[in-house]
Amino acid sequence: MPAHVEVDPFHPGAFRVMAGHTAQSWVDPTDPLRIEFEYVQRVCEALDATVLTRPVGEPMRIVHLGGGGLSIPRYVAARRPGTQQVVCEPDADLVDEVRRLMPLPQRSGIRVRVTPGREGLEAMPPNYFDALILDAFDGPRVPESLATADFLDEVVARRRPGAVFIANVTDRAPFPWARRFCAAVKERHRSILISAETAVWKGRRFGNLIVVAADGNLPATQLSRHAARAAFPYRYLTGREALNWIGNAEPLMDADPQPSPVPRKGIWFD
Repeated sequence: MPAHVEVDPFHPGAFRVMAGHTAQSWVDPTDPLRIEFEYVQRVCEALDATVLTRPVGEPMRIVHLGGGGLSIPRYVAARRPGTQQVVCEPDADLVDEVRRLMPLPQRSGIRVRVTPGREGLEAMPPNYFDALILDAFDGPRVPESLATADFLDEVVARRRPGAVFIANVTDRAPFPWARRFCAAVKERHRSILISAETAVWKGRRFGNLIVVAADGNLPATQLSRHAARAAFPYRYLTGREALNWIGNAEPLMDADPQPSPVPRKGIWFD
């Protein structure tokens, strides 16, 4: 079933982007700093602790591969006005519906390009972005074209010094697919952090993993503290623990791609 926007029956003025019966994103256009989904909170915390600490007025560009209801771009625009943002979203009908029901404020700095994420990225010049957010799904799966080492090479070719890469992916313990994705990320970045809810780490259910990587140091302690205080606490793997978790996993390649796994019963969480 195509993604669509519907009114949130429990929060007047808010909307949900639905894929089938599952909410993929939640937006209150009047309060863009209100983030309901836990994994989105982790993404926003990573941005807050890295690139969003830069002074307002300093030129900065953030790229989003995957748009949904534009909850993260709206958050960035509210937290750091003047930030240039480019969103690559291939679902033209969803983009039109979001623009109609949840129009962006004037001079938001957010530009939406109706294009698949890989194609949109490859059209960008070198030295283009300060942060790239990968939050793209084809139904319940991360598109295979956005998970390979070849894709990560395209990311690295367009990042600026000090850039951060943040990805939302999904898997279930023992995380065979996510380890391979993270192996490619690790090979191309100096630092990598990986987080998930405790129940996901323990294999109790399928869920989101947030991957944060950079060519320099990352604020691992700060992010770990924020995640531990969440309503549904996340735990970060950092340093040697993260590297041990990845182990000898082989990165996925364009020549032999593999989409992310789907939850049992065909829903996001079971």
